[in-house]
Amino acid sequence: MEQAGSLSARGSTGSVAPDIRTASVRVPAQARAADVERERGVASDESRSAAGARGEHTHSEPPIPHPRVESARPVEAARPVEAARPVVQRASVRGQILDALRTALVAGELAPGQVYSAPVLGERFGVSATPVREAMQQLALEGAVEVVPNRGFRVVRRGTRELAELAEIRALLEVPVVLRLARTVPAARWAELRPLAEAAARAASAGCRATYAECDRAFHHAMLALAGNDQLVQIADDLHRRAQWPLVGGPVPRGRADLMADAAEHLALLDALTAQDLPAVQSLVREHFADN
Repeated sequence: MEQAGSLSARGSTGSVAPDIRTASVRVPAQARAADVERERGVASDESRSAAGARGEHTHSEPPIPHPRVESARPVEAARPVEAARPVVQRASVRGQILDALRTALVAGELAPGQVYSAPVLGERFGVSATPVREAMQQLALEGAVEVVPNRGFRVVRRGTRELAELAEIRALLEVPVVLRLARTVPAARWAELRPLAEAAARAASAGCRATYAECDRAFHHAMLALAGNDQLVQIADDLHRRAQWPLVGGPVPRGRADLMADAAEHLALLDALTAQDLPAVQSLVREHFADN
């Protein structure tokens, strides 16, 4: 019986089947969850590294966007909103340099016919050449200077004929407007211009041509602005500014006495306008442009 049982247990192939009551089944060791996640992470990192080396990106996460370049200066684009202040400061510097160059032109510090480079002028004003070059380009548009390639900017030479032509054009524009305003503008509005005329008188008394030039333009600007025609004011202001530039071979620049006489005409004109004395207004305004 033991032999028969032994034969039946071997089976037809001659191999011995394990006894499930005594044999132990070995189960392979299972990896811990942490180890699996670690291996997955390493594989993902390696995949992303390989993809990045090829300039690719995986589908499981969006690609890292490149920083937006708003201008030619990427460093500025990466700064916070407060970093926009240097742009404002640069525009302010350009405006200050433009005003300083206009003052130098009126004062005769920039000689007609001479060539000035932006770097040299930048050293004079303590700034870089860029805002100086931008300001000089604006003066070139206004006709004060002309561009000299590879050298800089030459101050335009002007003569007495050009000055007379500018005075004639200014008279053709401003005299009819002032006469029309004398009939329509109330006295209270003319009184608002008196502080400007008085400021011009103080600048003339001090003998400062550059300061007087600014006060003179401010007075005429405010007077013409009462007409409500912005284009007229802009054109007249441009002509007035050009008429203040120095001459070559012309008369001696206006001195303190000439400036004071010109400023006195402003005050006399205001008195006539306030009183609506039309004949006096016409005489004063024509004489004012004839003297300029």
